[in-house]
Amino acid sequence: MAGATEISIEQKLKALYKLQLIDSKIDTLRSVRGELPMEVSDLEDEIAGYETRLGNVQAEIKKMDESISVNKNKIVDAKALVKKYEKQLENVKNNREYEALTKEIEIQGLEQMAAEKRIKNIQFDIEQKKSSLENLQNDLEGRKTDLKNKKGELDNIINETEKEEQELLKVRATAVTVADERLVSSYERIRRGVKNGIGVANIQRDSCSGCFAGIPPQRQSDIKQRKKIIVCENCGRVLIDSGLSDEIVDDIKI
Repeated sequence: MAGATEISIEQKLKALYKLQLIDSKIDTLRSVRGELPMEVSDLEDEIAGYETRLGNVQAEIKKMDESISVNKNKIVDAKALVKKYEKQLENVKNNREYEALTKEIEIQGLEQMAAEKRIKNIQFDIEQKKSSLENLQNDLEGRKTDLKNKKGELDNIINETEKEEQELLKVRATAVTVADERLVSSYERIRRGVKNGIGVANIQRDSCSGCFAGIPPQRQSDIKQRKKIIVCENCGRVLIDSGLSDEIVDDIKI
């Protein structure tokens, strides 16, 4: 029974090359999206940064408003003390009491002036912060508009390619089961390590079509026999003969 279900090396190689064709097609579909996913992600991060800055500025303005309230209370208290001390002046009994009260009135007057100056400075700072806040809000709205447009563009592309990609992924799942887990794992590792995503290369003009390194005649003969998995000694890609690749291309519509 084991022999009846055993998958030959040739079948595994065909399944692996079929997997390569599918993955290359999926790569092409996804490449249509270009830099859009990254641009969307960058805009989302930028918007989050703007919102954090807006929150910080709003918190600073609130704190300044609270400081103004504190200083206004100090003015009220100072005025009340001035009235109190002026009332007490009417009943002074000697110069010492008079001088002490006038000194207190002077101190409260200075305290009032200082509080008024602080309020004026804080109000100026608030206006500056509000101007900055307005600019941040305008920039934020601009980034949100950009994000909406980019997302719309990306969604349109995904909608156009998603159905085809899902169909390819279904075919891919079948090819994976035929090729066997270890071979697929090795293939995917090779794909991650090369720029063009080619993990299975055929022989063209006595060379590996992946890295263009020459393949010795005896090694080419071994590859054509399809009796074992042979990899390129230069780049590590799984090698197949051009006849096998032609058979797969003719056999499937990817």
